[in-house]
Amino acid sequence: MPFIITDPCIGTKDTACVDVCPVDCIHPRKDEAEFERTQMLYIHPDECIDCGACVPACPVAAIYDSVDSTPPSQKVLVDANAVFRVGDEAAVAKAEEIVTSHVSAHPDLMAVPPAERAAAHAK
Repeated sequence: MPFIITDPCIGTKDTACVDVCPVDCIHPRKDEAEFERTQMLYIHPDECIDCGACVPACPVAAIYDSVDSTPPSQKVLVDANAVFRVGDEAAVAKAEEIVTSHVSAHPDLMAVPPAERAAAHAK
């Protein structure tokens, strides 16, 4: 699994990472129908080339370079990134179900502003 977007993106959906991605593997983009109804952005694991351009572009430090580097409290979001597919309603629903479950399971962390959430996960 390549790079993974995690919960600091929830409530942010800043698309700076989309703008720097050389292969257009981060979805949904602002011009895709799913953008308005998703809680966060996702990296398509088969399209990602592991270039890392998205990491420094993310203003809330939501992107990790591997499953191993993803904090334990965010591991479930690995699955959300793995299943999300633009244009596939069932896949979008499944990814969003995973995100909603994560939000419900971590109300304390979700109360932290997105820009501070990555650091909160490290504690």
